[in-house]
Amino acid sequence: MARTPASAQGARAPDSEKITINLGFVDLGQIELLVREGFYSNRSDFIRTAIRNQIERHAETVREIVIRKSVDLGLRQITRDELTTAQAAGQMLDIRVLGLVVIAPDVTAALARDTISALSVLGTLQAPDAVKAALADRIT
Repeated sequence: MARTPASAQGARAPDSEKITINLGFVDLGQIELLVREGFYSNRSDFIRTAIRNQIERHAETVREIVIRKSVDLGLRQITRDELTTAQAAGQMLDIRVLGLVVIAPDVTAALARDTISALSVLGTLQAPDAVKAALADRIT
């Protein structure tokens, strides 16, 4: 999934997000053994590889769902200009993204509320706190 700048100021969106998982002692021990034997550089390398393998295993299913549900895949930037244009046309946007959604910092809560009817994010949403609050009942 390609990453592009998150805003006009040139700031980059993070290319990863930290998660926490709980593992059983035996699973963790097996991971440690594989790391010590040089199959993986560290625990994170093992876990990332395992996740990528599962995603690849289900890639066709994901593609079918993305097409069926009209989901944007990757980075979706929502700008003030895009929302202002939608507002002028009397349109409400139903935004569905698998990846990262970045709502520009200059988007006001009122503009977001007036133009976004639904926001479904399977991944991460980066937006001003006021915008998140204004859209709270529309975010899934």
